[in-house]
Amino acid sequence: MTALNHSTRRRLQKLKQIPNVWEGDRRRLITSQDSDVLDLASGEPPEGDCILWVDGSQGMVRAMDVVTPDSGPEAVVRTLIRAMENPHNPGMPARPKKIVVRDRELQFFLRGVLQDLDITLDYVPELPLIDEIFRGLQDAISTRPPQLPPQYAEALRAKAFEIWQDAPWEVLADHEIIAIELNQWDVGTLYASVMGMLGMEYGVLLYRSLDSLKQFRQRAIAQESIEQMQEAFLGQDCLFVTFETEESNKESPLMGFRPMPAAEDVEPVFGNLHPLEGLRSFLYDEEAAALLVGLEALHRFMRQHRQKFAKDAFPPLSSRYRIPFPDDAEAGTITLSVKVATMPELAEELVAMEGEEINLNGFNFPAVRDDLVPENSFLSLGMVPWDVLELLQSGAEYHQSTADLVKQGDGLPVVMIQTSRPKAKTMIQEIQAAGGLKAICFNPGEDPLMGDRYDIGLFQTGNGDLHLFGEFGEDDPTHIAARKKWDQRCKKTKGHCGLIIAKGLTGAARGNPQFKDMLALFETRSLSSKDLGLGTLQMTMTVDWT
Repeated sequence: MTALNHSTRRRLQKLKQIPNVWEGDRRRLITSQDSDVLDLASGEPPEGDCILWVDGSQGMVRAMDVVTPDSGPEAVVRTLIRAMENPHNPGMPARPKKIVVRDRELQFFLRGVLQDLDITLDYVPELPLIDEIFRGLQDAISTRPPQLPPQYAEALRAKAFEIWQDAPWEVLADHEIIAIELNQWDVGTLYASVMGMLGMEYGVLLYRSLDSLKQFRQRAIAQESIEQMQEAFLGQDCLFVTFETEESNKESPLMGFRPMPAAEDVEPVFGNLHPLEGLRSFLYDEEAAALLVGLEALHRFMRQHRQKFAKDAFPPLSSRYRIPFPDDAEAGTITLSVKVATMPELAEELVAMEGEEINLNGFNFPAVRDDLVPENSFLSLGMVPWDVLELLQSGAEYHQSTADLVKQGDGLPVVMIQTSRPKAKTMIQEIQAAGGLKAICFNPGEDPLMGDRYDIGLFQTGNGDLHLFGEFGEDDPTHIAARKKWDQRCKKTKGHCGLIIAKGLTGAARGNPQFKDMLALFETRSLSSKDLGLGTLQMTMTVDWT
């Protein structure tokens, strides 16, 4: 049995002992299929077991925790210690004279842990105060609405998966806004902003006003504090659908390059943001109806015009669709006429807004693009021995040489990207068309809302453009080791490095390309973040919308 260490026991012994009886218990939170239990303290849906310690004499909760069902009895002790030392207001730090529980095993466990604290421990079959609190929690379950109104749930999920298959983030940036005129459910026009071009989080935000959209972008660009960013985030006025997987917050084993998840691994999450309500992870009837029609209109628009957005184009386009919708009042179907249009002038305004903010801060950032490295590629940092390099220089289908290559150390530090042969050929051609590969560099980045920091891998092409090839967590031990070797090798080669593009993503050489699979060698230079002069890049916000 785990016992309190001596210092903790002495600390608890110094607390004032009060002649009160405390009740303690651990109970499973029971949820229905259509609703989640609401954590009264945070507003978030907890998971697992709830631990409660209450002062029965004063009728107040001193500490409450939600833990996973597989947590041991030690979790109950942790909550009890917090109830003694750091109780909820208005409780004061204190040690009870008596504790009662309704679980025999818990009684015996606590008896061993709490020895020498002069606390009487008894078993009772019922805990009336805790029973009352849990009845209140279960009442909250039954009264909280489902995440989606039942009449729209199936249709909304199906429409979300259609949007996932459309993948609008492959051709639209978040500043390229599409207007959807509904004129229904007290909504005039929804302004759709697509998230996902940087591969960090996928989804669609449907703003109910242009003012809200512009205000949020202004505050996000201003690089304010995390607290201010959170306030700006909660100040948005929009409906949303985002797509999550179990791997959403995990780094890829390939040094931060996260492949596109398959449709069967994706779960759509719906919700509402409003300045006076904050984040709400469920929708009421009219909100669900507006979101359903908005997503259907966007789906039809993308199906009709997707090819017109190729090569970063965002032309003026407008279409009108007749969308059937169930009419509850008439127990039938009505047809809505919905106009959908691009807003290229607004896109220019939003880009100019970002440029003005950057200039105000004394920087002139080139665009960072995310369309050069093919999706689902394998990525690694490594080294090519000098003898293999000589073979590549003469045997690769394409070779970009660099003058005065310094052959010191064990080989040339390289970034290796492996994809399919057609995509590899396209990538090679795009680098050639952009004036070749000018430099490979790493630059610090941060998520201003979550506070996470990254090491951002960038290619710089001859035309000055920057292309994202990887986002590596600052605390990723694999990347830290690889980056350390990269810097050491680049120092020995006086800054010379290279990019190898290989085929064979789906064959036997997947993840381990052989010499015959290496189609191109780009010899280039390594730039430091100081040489690049960008400062810390602000990443696209990654938010837990649930």
